[in-house]
Amino acid sequence: MNDDRREEQCPTAPAASDNNTSKPRLLIIGAGSRGNAYARATVDSGLGIVAAVAEPVQFKRRLLGSRYIWPSNDPTPEQEFSDWKQYIKYEQQRRKDEAAGVPVPPGVDGVFVCVHDEHHIDVLMAIAPLGLHIMAEKPLATTLADCLRIEKSIRAATNDRIFAIGHVLRYSPHNMLLRHLVREKQVIGDILSIEHTEPVGWWHFSHSYVRGHWRKESTTAPSLLTKSCHDIDFILWMLCSPLSGSKEPAHLPARLSSVGSLKQYRRAQKPKEAGDATNCVSCPISNTCKYSATRIYHEKHLAKGNAKWPVEIANPETEHILETQGPEQAKAALLQTLSEDYDAKTTPVPQIEGRSWYGRCVWESDNDVCDDQYVTIEWDDDDDDQSSNLRAKTASFHMIAQTLSQCERRGRIYGTSGEISYNSKTITLHNFNDDTTHVYHPEVPQNSHHGGGDHGLTQQFLKAIAASNSGEMSVHAAQVEFLGCTMEEIIRSHAAVFAAEEARRERKVVDWREWWQRNVVDVESICT
Repeated sequence: MNDDRREEQCPTAPAASDNNTSKPRLLIIGAGSRGNAYARATVDSGLGIVAAVAEPVQFKRRLLGSRYIWPSNDPTPEQEFSDWKQYIKYEQQRRKDEAAGVPVPPGVDGVFVCVHDEHHIDVLMAIAPLGLHIMAEKPLATTLADCLRIEKSIRAATNDRIFAIGHVLRYSPHNMLLRHLVREKQVIGDILSIEHTEPVGWWHFSHSYVRGHWRKESTTAPSLLTKSCHDIDFILWMLCSPLSGSKEPAHLPARLSSVGSLKQYRRAQKPKEAGDATNCVSCPISNTCKYSATRIYHEKHLAKGNAKWPVEIANPETEHILETQGPEQAKAALLQTLSEDYDAKTTPVPQIEGRSWYGRCVWESDNDVCDDQYVTIEWDDDDDDQSSNLRAKTASFHMIAQTLSQCERRGRIYGTSGEISYNSKTITLHNFNDDTTHVYHPEVPQNSHHGGGDHGLTQQFLKAIAASNSGEMSVHAAQVEFLGCTMEEIIRSHAAVFAAEEARRERKVVDWREWWQRNVVDVESICT
């Protein structure tokens, strides 16, 4: 077995011209974990400037600002906004004043939209007419209809602009090398099948999809969309999308099917020893239950000095309290948050659904999203083209909550002349022709999220803005060259998720072409 850690890396992504003297200025809308991730990636890249933040929670807004915008000064009016609506009013007035010859602060070139999924539609529809470059966190929206509305709004904007989506798996060094090997070098011959798994992690799922914001389909969306839409995009990117510079068409799926349900996090699984307890802080088995909120947030994290994710999600002020008042006060603040609870019989449903309950018993929550789901996508031979990428093939995807690994994707790709297995750290290739095995170790940035995908996407977005702003490239050319993803691909991967969900709910196999015609083409023609 060849295990040389100096082995081939994916070719370096194209660099923007060094002649650009003005770095793109960015607004962060939403100062949660994703907003902070993109702000940090922007600063770390050295390719852009975080110029402003819009966030209704003052503590979160000021925290992001002090880290990335005004580290040693108080914020100026153009640097912080109480929400995105205030920013739009400000920007509209700034442009009027600028047109009238009144001196004004510089505006921003682009925005990172990092609000909750269900608010994407409102923010993006309002932002699009401003003609700014946009990077929207995934998913694009929580319904297919809203995705199509956003697409139409972006296309109708006065000025053509870069539009990126937070499908960060495309931009990790690991996955870029994987696609380079499989698609460009064809190291396993023609692709026959791929198995891809997202292991969410047993306590991570309880945090985000049982106690957290994404626990109910009716208030957000199915977990396949909110958690795994970029995995479906990854599969389509590997098997469907043409290579950069290629004139071959996308190899569209033929059929999709899906099965899945909520198996673990429901009342039927509640230990008898827990009795009628609904909150971990007062539960009689809190010290032994693996899902105990006090054990997860305090023992596993805060007690070890980690006040960042997931602790900062439960209580955003914990880190500041830890730094300024000490561990005991931080623990007290965290436990106070975790002790908050509700009576399902008397508390109004909107009050329950309107927030996260991080101390709630996982067996007594109001969650209903799948914790175990399979998606199968099939392709037929394209009779009109003999390209190797247009051969029949199959993809299976598995999203599973009950895992030791946390979001460290793994899988296998089977080809006519070899087999590849991968995880988030290595890629192992076995060649059938000479019976050799080769292991690749892609370089992954330290302390990066999604295997470096957050930083990778941010860098490519900023390079695309710089190239288009300077006139070095057209917007379309910069979009393709640096992001490698068009709005058509964004809509297609989201549509595949919605098609899979229809297949799961109705227990059927979806014919992709018929489904696309009925749900996308016909709808767009009506709305045009």
